[in-house]
Amino acid sequence: MKSNVGYSTLEKAFEAGKETAENAMKGLKNPKIGMLYTSVDYDQAEVMKGVKSVVGDVPVVGCTSSGAIIVPDGIITSENGFAGMLMLDDENMVIGAAGSALKNNDARATGRMVAEEALAKAGLDYAPTYYYMVASPKEEEYYVKGIQDVIGDVPFFGGSAADNAIAGDWSIFCDDKCYSDGVAVIFFYTDKPVETVYTGAYHETKNVGVVTKVDGDRKLVEIDGVPTLKKYAEWIGTKPEKLMGGDLLVASITKPLGVKDALGDLVAIRHPMAGNEDLSMNLGNKIVENTAVIQMEATVDELISSTGNTIKEVNKKLNTPAAYFLVHCGGRKVGIGDRIEEVHKELVKTTKGVPFLTIFTFGEYGYNEHTRNTCGGLMLSFTGFEK
Repeated sequence: MKSNVGYSTLEKAFEAGKETAENAMKGLKNPKIGMLYTSVDYDQAEVMKGVKSVVGDVPVVGCTSSGAIIVPDGIITSENGFAGMLMLDDENMVIGAAGSALKNNDARATGRMVAEEALAKAGLDYAPTYYYMVASPKEEEYYVKGIQDVIGDVPFFGGSAADNAIAGDWSIFCDDKCYSDGVAVIFFYTDKPVETVYTGAYHETKNVGVVTKVDGDRKLVEIDGVPTLKKYAEWIGTKPEKLMGGDLLVASITKPLGVKDALGDLVAIRHPMAGNEDLSMNLGNKIVENTAVIQMEATVDELISSTGNTIKEVNKKLNTPAAYFLVHCGGRKVGIGDRIEEVHKELVKTTKGVPFLTIFTFGEYGYNEHTRNTCGGLMLSFTGFEK
């Protein structure tokens, strides 16, 4: 496998897409897939037109990234916008790419439809080796169920579309399609390893409780029969009134919640997003009653160093990496703040000259050894492709 990364910050969306694709194509003879990530400041349809004017029939899938992307050259962002694309070239790899806006308000059925289309695009009638998913940050778990209704328990990686202010301005794109609410996938058929390390890299504290009441999928109402914000405020040493609305999102970046899988091999992070007047909290992913929830913890120093450490874990699974696709939570980026340059340095040091593209999402997807595919927040989903 060969790979390359291209990017642009040109003002006009079409020209930015074109320049991104031209740079990403350098040194590649027969690329199989382009993974494209852009600023919400661009007209996404125009970016895609610019990209497709260069890559032709090569499928392109991606989404908007929150505020920036990171590539070997640095942190790519500008007032005009930004675009970046990772291209993969392997003569023995087969790709099936498909996407759709949410249909009939049924994410699971939409996931099934997209999976069937991806199989058809690949020209194959059996499950891929691996798959990538991008979705809107609302119903990810149901898209996964629909996709796996068709292909079974195939390991995946990826993350959600994102914008700059959690305002719903995000977009997903798959070739000529562009939409804010939906899903897209890339099915990889390859004989070379593709390895993901999926982690929050937080520490468990002794603050643990049982979820005793939820409202829908993502509103946590009570822990141990106590209003959630009251319990959480006690855990982190503050008062509920300081955690109202978006104040909770910021306060919880270094002190989120986590839920363990049945075997204890993975702690999926649940990011508290907003505090409500009834002392419930909205979460970034699904939570269910009668399960344990743990208050997790990490310093900003640890959030930064976790990026390099996670690349090292990916490297342990590969002989000779050809490319890295790095999904980094946008909330973690907010917590890291103006020290984000230190993340770039960590990534450059540990990728050792191999092309990489880092995006910032509002939900991260992955798995761990002996676990099922999982959606979380405030996490890293770092994937390496074998050369």
